[in-house]
Amino acid sequence: MKTVELRRHTDNDGDRLTAAGVAAAEEIGSRLSPPYDVFVSTGADRATQTLQIWRSAVGGQAPIEDHTGLRSRHEDRWREAYTAAGSGELARMNEADPALVRDDSATLAAALRGVFDRLPEGGRALVVGHSPTNEAAVLGLVGEFVEPMDKGAGVLVIHDAGRFRVQPVA
Repeated sequence: MKTVELRRHTDNDGDRLTAAGVAAAEEIGSRLSPPYDVFVSTGADRATQTLQIWRSAVGGQAPIEDHTGLRSRHEDRWREAYTAAGSGELARMNEADPALVRDDSATLAAALRGVFDRLPEGGRALVVGHSPTNEAAVLGLVGEFVEPMDKGAGVLVIHDAGRFRVQPVA
């Protein structure tokens, strides 16, 4: 079994965490369940900053890896889909721009699968990304729509016996 804890970064202003975002990351960090073998950020400063706080909170020693494949190249289209859908729910955004959700879900899922491929059996990764692209990666990998992730929230994606499944973070 391999597990990826996929979370959204905390509160930000532009690409930096706000003071409230730092405080929230510190609080969430105290509730994480280490150990983690791998720490992965999308490469955005707000995601990396959140992950630095969490890695420190759990006493992690592994370096933070940037994986830009977990970040969409179509952020403007995601904003347009959000506006057209009137919601951050991926299922509704799918109605507004099905090609974007289909294509980006496949691309993001391939990047998430790459994180799993690097994990040892029994390994765990902590990955910090964005919404709705975290949800799109899960859709592409697991085939399930998950609820929009609030800042700091996330899901567990588990690979066991050749199958992927998703469950809420406790």
